[in-house]
Amino acid sequence: MSEFVRKSVAQEQREKKIETRTAVERIGSFTIVATAVAVLAVLGAAVLLAQGQDNDKYSLKSPSGITFSDFRGYEDWSVVSSARTDEILKVIVANPKMIKAYKTGVPVNAQPFPEGSMIVKLQWKLKKSTEAPFVVEVPDVFSQAFVMEKDSKRFPKSGGWGYGVFNYEPASDKFTADPKSLSDCGYACHTPVKAKDYIFHPYQKR
Repeated sequence: MSEFVRKSVAQEQREKKIETRTAVERIGSFTIVATAVAVLAVLGAAVLLAQGQDNDKYSLKSPSGITFSDFRGYEDWSVVSSARTDEILKVIVANPKMIKAYKTGVPVNAQPFPEGSMIVKLQWKLKKSTEAPFVVEVPDVFSQAFVMEKDSKRFPKSGGWGYGVFNYEPASDKFTADPKSLSDCGYACHTPVKAKDYIFHPYQKR
C-alpha cells in the first residue's frame, strides 16, 4: 500500500512539473507573439508615416501642370551625372525609359529621347566634412528637385519638354511647388543644347 502511495505521489509531482513547464512555455510563447505584434505595429506606423509624407509630396502640381506624382520612385532612379556650383551639389537621375535611351546612344547619335522620358536634378547645399581625414565637401540639407518630362503634345512650345521645380523645406520636412515654375521654365537655359534634345548632361561612364 505504501509503495502505491509513493508511486501516486511521484506521478502527481511529475504531472505538476509538466503543468508548470507547459504554463511557462505558454507564457513564453505569448510574450514572443506580443513582442512581434508590437514590433509590427511600430513598423506599420513608420510605413504609414512615410506613405503619408509621400502622399503629401506626390499630391503637388506645378503651375506648368507637371505633377510630382509623375516622378514617383525617382529616389531610386539611376544616376546620369552630377554637377556643382560654389554652394550646391547637383545629382541628375533619370527614369528607366530615359536611361535605356542613353545607353543606346541618345542624344549623341542625334536621336531624340522618347516620349515619357523623365529626368530629375536633385540639389543639396554643401558643407565641409568634419569626419574625412582630408578636405572634402559633402551634401548637407536637400533643397530642391528640378524636373523635366518629355511630352510633345503637352509642351510643344518648349521643345517637347515640360519643366517644374519642387522646393524642399528641411524645417517642416515638406515639399512645395515653386510658384514661379511655368510651362517653359528652364527652356531658355536649355535652348543652347537643342541639338542634344535640350539635355545638358550625358550619361557618364562608370
